[in-house]
Amino acid sequence: MHERMLKINSVKTQLIIFLVTFAVFLSVKEGDFTFAVATIIAVISASTLDAIALYLKKKGFQLTESSVITGLIIGYVLASDGGQAAFVLAALLAVFSKHVIRYRNTHIFNPAAFGIFLTLILFNASTQWRGTYSWYILAPFGLYFAHKIRKIEVIIGYAVVALGLFGAQAVIQKVPLVSIFGYLSYFFIFVMVIEPKTTPVSTAGKLVFGAGVAFLIFVLTELGARFDVELCSLLVMNAAVPALNHLSPK
Repeated sequence: MHERMLKINSVKTQLIIFLVTFAVFLSVKEGDFTFAVATIIAVISASTLDAIALYLKKKGFQLTESSVITGLIIGYVLASDGGQAAFVLAALLAVFSKHVIRYRNTHIFNPAAFGIFLTLILFNASTQWRGTYSWYILAPFGLYFAHKIRKIEVIIGYAVVALGLFGAQAVIQKVPLVSIFGYLSYFFIFVMVIEPKTTPVSTAGKLVFGAGVAFLIFVLTELGARFDVELCSLLVMNAAVPALNHLSPK
């Protein structure tokens, strides 16, 4: 089935509109248009490379919504002062993972997370996570998108474990419980974790997936990991999705 752009009733198109609008808002609010330029470069790179890959596979030109979303996510997460080459490279690695690293006719890893993480590890880039603590914007829109794509259970699993672990830590360290909400990366939770094709389809699988991501983030953070623990945790749980889908009927 061909994937085409700008079907206004498509959840992907609605997500693109939201991410673009939010990016414009952040750029104007912060007065930093290097973010906007870097995001445009990431979108053009991801869309072009994905179109080339699809042409080689299907001998037809396609500009996909998913490639635009991948580019937008890369623009939000990578630090925009790290050079434009990093955004092109992250897009290239994302498209590679989408078309090459596959299991049963679908890609295994969240493309944007894969591309960004390898760019960080191999080329010493850094992340910026633009707007990630704007929970008052990301949470309502994220819950809407999660409901539309039937991934609310992923957020529930994540929330229960994250709040439980960080809440217990707050009690032990005698800090206000409300402070745990400052540990959460809301862009990561409400945009990246719920990506539909790289998360389980079973209810139990979705709950375990979200819980697993939160658990790994907590453990890696406590171990003092020097890499981006959110992206690493997401990719590990992406690899576990085929097994998680067998936890209960679809």
